[in-house]
Amino acid sequence: MPTEETFAYREVPVPEPGEGQVLVQTIYLSVDPYMRGRMSDQKSYVEPYQLNEVISGGIIGKVVESKSDRFHVGDKVVGMMGWQHYNAVDASEVRKVDDLIAPLSAYLSVLGMTGLTAYFGLLDIGQPKKGETVVVSGAAGAVGMVVGQIAKIQGARVVGIAGSDEKMDFLERELGFDRAINYKTADNLQKALEQACPDGVDVYFDNVGGPISDAVMNLLNDYARIPLCGAISSYNRTDGDLGPRVQTKLLKSRALIKAFIVGDYAHRFSEGIRDLAQWLSEGRLQYQETIVEGFENVPQAFFGLFKGENLGKQLVKISEPGE
Repeated sequence: MPTEETFAYREVPVPEPGEGQVLVQTIYLSVDPYMRGRMSDQKSYVEPYQLNEVISGGIIGKVVESKSDRFHVGDKVVGMMGWQHYNAVDASEVRKVDDLIAPLSAYLSVLGMTGLTAYFGLLDIGQPKKGETVVVSGAAGAVGMVVGQIAKIQGARVVGIAGSDEKMDFLERELGFDRAINYKTADNLQKALEQACPDGVDVYFDNVGGPISDAVMNLLNDYARIPLCGAISSYNRTDGDLGPRVQTKLLKSRALIKAFIVGDYAHRFSEGIRDLAQWLSEGRLQYQETIVEGFENVPQAFFGLFKGENLGKQLVKISEPGE
């Protein structure tokens, strides 16, 4: 588990933008579970962070100086930038966002990476059909809550797994999940799942791995689909991640399990944003954010992801949009 000692703060001069670049002042900074994988020098789908270098992630910011024809001072932009108050980046590395369509923070959540992850993972791999049962682990997280709502839009029955009674209430009462299970307090998770899924599981959107996924695998229907998005239960383990073998269960059910990352669908982002924005405007899609204020609290916000402290997307507010 990362600690405060994992990170160090450095004060450096504000960078000067070069030709074709913009200087962006950070407004919102995103912390995400995948970043934990980048803190390990192991082969992965993205390069690891380098020691003693600035960490990067999704950022919403305001252009305060521009040497590009594409942006003007005051424009709001989103992109992958450093965990800093200011970043000088090429104009091609950021895109303009409109806070008249949705609040700025939404472009890091429901209209950003997490919303697109839910959209493509569920619809492209999960392919839920009307009347099927969709189970979502990490259901009260930024990805999981959108997955469940899209599944409902598709006419599926949705069961969410989360880690507190408050999150269960939110999923059922606010987002319209058919059932929610608190895996931390369930006397027997397997039995709780069986009761919640009397007709078995057709789609399992896996955000967590571990014992929760082991239990869901026992309920797979024939030709079930499993979009594998994450395995946050194992990200900080140092003793390996051992569990039941899944091959027999997949074989008996002829199920499909497919891992993916949202970058696989970069060429289709405009499609996803279009549909997500439409559902949002129609009131068919809701989202929730947990916002911590202050640059000095970035590590604590990151740690909270692994303790289940966030409801929805975890963000850190660094400055006011108008400053």
